[in-house]
Amino acid sequence: RGRPTTASELPTMLRNSSAGPFSDGSCPISADLHMHTLHSHGQAATEAMFRAARAKGLAIIGFSEHSPRPAGYAYPADYQAKLVREFPQYVAEVRQIAAEASAENIRVLLGMEVDYLPGQEAYAKALIEAYDFDYVIGGLHFQKNWGFDFSAEDWVLMTKDERFAAYAQYYRDLAAMCQSGLFHIAAHPDLVKLFTVENFQAWLATDEAAPLIRNALTAMKDNNMAMEISSAGLRKPCKEIYPCRRVMDLARELRLPVSFGSDAHCVNTPAFAFDVLARYAGEYGYTHSTVIEQGRPRRHSFAGAAK
Repeated sequence: RGRPTTASELPTMLRNSSAGPFSDGSCPISADLHMHTLHSHGQAATEAMFRAARAKGLAIIGFSEHSPRPAGYAYPADYQAKLVREFPQYVAEVRQIAAEASAENIRVLLGMEVDYLPGQEAYAKALIEAYDFDYVIGGLHFQKNWGFDFSAEDWVLMTKDERFAAYAQYYRDLAAMCQSGLFHIAAHPDLVKLFTVENFQAWLATDEAAPLIRNALTAMKDNNMAMEISSAGLRKPCKEIYPCRRVMDLARELRLPVSFGSDAHCVNTPAFAFDVLARYAGEYGYTHSTVIEQGRPRRHSFAGAAK
C-alpha cells in the first residue's frame, strides 16, 4: 500500500487531473460504468455522452440511466414523467451506439441505475426484466418517501441524533438491497454523507457504525456484487470520493470487488478524476476493477495506482 492521499492533497490532485483527454491518450481506468443522459436529469444526449467518454480514452463505456420509480417516490422537482416516456428511446440509442462503436474496438454497455426501495422489490425486478441489460446498479436515494440527496435544507433541520439515525438506516437499507440479489453493482456506497460529511465522520467513530457497514459490505460480497468507487462526491458538497476511507478499509478486509464510476451527467464528467480514483483504490491494494457484460463479471487491470 502506498502513502495515503491526504484531504489537503485532493484539491491539488484535482487541479492536475485531466479535464480533457489524458496526457498519454489513454484513461488510467478503462471502464466507466456510471453515466446518465438527458432522458433523466442529465444535460447531454446519449451520443454526446458517448463522444465525451470516447475522447477521455475509455475502452468500456457503460450507460446506466436512472430507472422509473413507483408512485409515491418523487423529489420535489423530478424528471420521472420524461424518463418513463423516453426510456425505450434511451435503450435503442445505447444499442445503436454499441453496434457502431464495436468497429472502433470500444465496448458500450447497456445498464440501468435502479432506486432500491424496501418493499418495492417486485417493481424493481419487473424493470430489470424489461430489457436485456448488461448490468444493473442498485442505488439508495430514498428513505421511505424522502429523497435524502435532494436538498441540504432537509438536513439543516435535523438534529445530530436524527442524522445519525439516517446514516444507520442507510446501511441497513444497503444490506437489504444487496441481499435482494437484484443488482450487480452498489452505487456510491456512502452517498448519505452528501450534505453532512462532518457529522457522518463523527458517526463513523461510534460503536454502531462499523458493524452496520461491515454487514452491508458482506451482503454485497455474498451476492457477487461489486462496490462502486465514484468520483462524483468530489464534485458535491461533501468534497470526498465515494466511499470514504473507513468504508474502503472494510472493503479491503473483505476483498470486495470494485467498479469505477463517474456518475456523469454532462459531457465534462465522464471518467472525471479517474487518475485520482486509480491512486485512491491502489492505496488499498486494488489493481483490478470489475466490469459486468451480459451479467458476467470480468476483471480489468487499471494503471496509475500508488506503488
